[in-house]
Amino acid sequence: MLKAIKKGKLKILDVELECAVLEDETRVLSERAATKALGGKRGGSHWRRKKEGAGTTLPVYLSAKNLIGFIDDELKESIMNPIEYISSTGNKVGYGIEATALPRICEVYLKARDNEALLPTQLHIAEQADMLIRSFAKVGIIALIDEATGYQADREKNALEKLLSAYLNDERLKWAKRFPTSFYKEIYRLNKWTWPPANASKRPGIVGKYTNDIVYERLPSGVLDRLKELNPTDATTKRRKHKHHQFLSPDVGHPDLQAHIIQVVGLMRAATTWKGFLTLLNRSLPKGKTVQLDLFDDI
Repeated sequence: MLKAIKKGKLKILDVELECAVLEDETRVLSERAATKALGGKRGGSHWRRKKEGAGTTLPVYLSAKNLIGFIDDELKESIMNPIEYISSTGNKVGYGIEATALPRICEVYLKARDNEALLPTQLHIAEQADMLIRSFAKVGIIALIDEATGYQADREKNALEKLLSAYLNDERLKWAKRFPTSFYKEIYRLNKWTWPPANASKRPGIVGKYTNDIVYERLPSGVLDRLKELNPTDATTKRRKHKHHQFLSPDVGHPDLQAHIIQVVGLMRAATTWKGFLTLLNRSLPKGKTVQLDLFDDI
């Protein structure tokens, strides 16, 4: 069983969440913290429910039948198998979830809300999830936990090299759609362009620049530069032969890209103009900086 080498409390919005960094550098939030983040009062085993006939458990905040269809298999596997770890003092066993699962848990409620599938008693949780998902990106929450636990000072000197290795594939992956239709639909809405476009395969050239600005340039420092090396612009066509995301690794790069896009689409939906969206984006997901937590004082 892994041991927590650092622990701390991460303050997001108006709640303090217990968090830790384990020996293998996994960042975890306690089960109680995940519940508190969504507005719940209790935690631990109280918030786990036996699923009839399945022999498995889901946290009670995701066990409602109307939410099940919005939970993907990867998230379900993660939250149904909490991480057991020994406390930093060595005298207590803790249970937690990987920190990067929290934005995806929030997204379950936002998807259900978008599909008008929530019950009236769940709407306040969706509101909390909406605020949380605009408060951090998947990479951002890792940085925040490092700061809250003091682990930031203990990072290895070759952290960037390790991060790039985790993010990027040695060989180009087969093409797979990574940017949802909603991403482009919101770009069109905020720019007051006609949707759907007459020719979906030929978007305005500026969309590529927007994508670099709001997505790739906000991934960890060094990732975009390396992507440009792996996927250079053709001197003749002035276009790249492949999509940048085809070079991202399936275990780290793709999940982080997906989580970042989720945050971006959430900010787009919250804005009424392109300028307003960029203001939210730069405050919530700044380039090369830790996510700021005091986002909502004057919005």
